[in-house]
Amino acid sequence: MPAPERIPPRPVRPEADHGGSPPAELLARGELTVRGRLGGASNTVLYCTVAEAGAEDGDGGREVPCVYKPVRGERPLWDFPDGCLARREVAAYEVSETLGWHLVPPTVLRDGPYGEGMCQLWIGPRPDGTEEPGEDGGPAAAELLALVEEGEPGPGWKSVVPVGVGGDRTALLVHADDPRLRRLAVLDAVINNADRKGGHLLTAPDGKLYGIDHGVTFHTDDKLRTLLWGWAGEPLPEEALEALRGLSAALADGGPLATRLAGLITSAELDALRKRTDTLIAAGRHPLPGGDWPAIPWPPV
Repeated sequence: MPAPERIPPRPVRPEADHGGSPPAELLARGELTVRGRLGGASNTVLYCTVAEAGAEDGDGGREVPCVYKPVRGERPLWDFPDGCLARREVAAYEVSETLGWHLVPPTVLRDGPYGEGMCQLWIGPRPDGTEEPGEDGGPAAAELLALVEEGEPGPGWKSVVPVGVGGDRTALLVHADDPRLRRLAVLDAVINNADRKGGHLLTAPDGKLYGIDHGVTFHTDDKLRTLLWGWAGEPLPEEALEALRGLSAALADGGPLATRLAGLITSAELDALRKRTDTLIAAGRHPLPGGDWPAIPWPPV
């Protein structure tokens, strides 16, 4: 993808405002410019920049990279209504923020060059080559997932499932026993994520872990498919239970979060979200894989 002919924009961290608008506000109100299309995705994914006034003229306005997924570029799915994936991505961000874990990059619903769509802050190296020194981060699967061909995983790793690696050989898929991943496993259980692949794990330059691609979430049926089964059946940490209690309170009918989510998912899906949250609190444990739906996404990475 060719880089635009301009001075490279200054980097922005998801939690910092650098004297300008907070990232979510900038994503919602800034000028959105498409720079190119990202290949390999089942739906239309556009690499963009979003700029404050003055960014084009060098007057100090910020410009940040982002992903824009227009609704009109969503491929129909047999089990989700048409034209709903962008809203589900925004709903996942809202839930993550309420939990207080900030596991999803700032994400908004807005109009763009190809109509309404999801706009999310870009995490990791930029595909147009404009990143500044030290602006690294990016895919985290290589650090957090592994295959063990003999025996059990060592300390610091959790077993997931045996997988075929060619011929008659199998290996054990494992993931890191990492508190960041554990929080993400709880978030996925709450939002009923049907597609937590390794490629959906990203790190920011400061090492913070993010999860992306939350379009197939919030279904009323149990559709949890994830690589993060290593804690299945284990007691939830107290910090997770505390966060879930706060989410349950925020989901009360008529509250700000419930009102925002009502514009993003159906009333039945909102009720199912409340039920999943309260069930996790009552059980006090990470969920086990269900028997009516494949527990591992394919391909896993």
